[in-house]
Amino acid sequence: MPHTHSTSFRRYAWLVFPATCLGLMLSLPAGAAATLGETQLQDRDGSKVGEITMAETPNGVLLYAKLDGLPSGVHAFHLHETGVCEPPFKSAGGHLTSETLNAHGYLREAGPHLGDMPNIHVPDNGRLNLEVMTRVSDMDTQIFDDDGAAVVVHQGPDDYQSQPAGAAGPRIACGVIEQLN
Repeated sequence: MPHTHSTSFRRYAWLVFPATCLGLMLSLPAGAAATLGETQLQDRDGSKVGEITMAETPNGVLLYAKLDGLPSGVHAFHLHETGVCEPPFKSAGGHLTSETLNAHGYLREAGPHLGDMPNIHVPDNGRLNLEVMTRVSDMDTQIFDDDGAAVVVHQGPDDYQSQPAGAAGPRIACGVIEQLN
């Protein structure tokens, strides 16, 4: 059976960069803008399952993620509009969005949300390092606004089109994004 997302995935594959380089550190590239963020992802039991560092670049916000302890499989990975992570993580609200990007998913004409990111594929050992370029263009107004923002991992994959969140299932990990400077 053919994979239904293959054409669309190739169209957006530039958004995800495997971070398998020797010596990968959660550090920012030379020339990264001064506005920085970080988060510690926790599962519903409060166990740490990852850390993420964020850098604002001239082309969007780049996330560096080091995940460890997530269940293996394909999971939706999103930026959510509220910086609160109380299990079952509905407190993080919906996806980070804007007036012009008001539909969820890469397969929607009016999408994707600012907080939509490609699915992550966690191997059997539960460890994954990755880099993701987002559509967020101004961390001060879009991430560090009055109610903050969070990174959320869902139980299942994002189908890149179902409203409002890609039919990705329950939220299994969450981290409030903190400003570093």
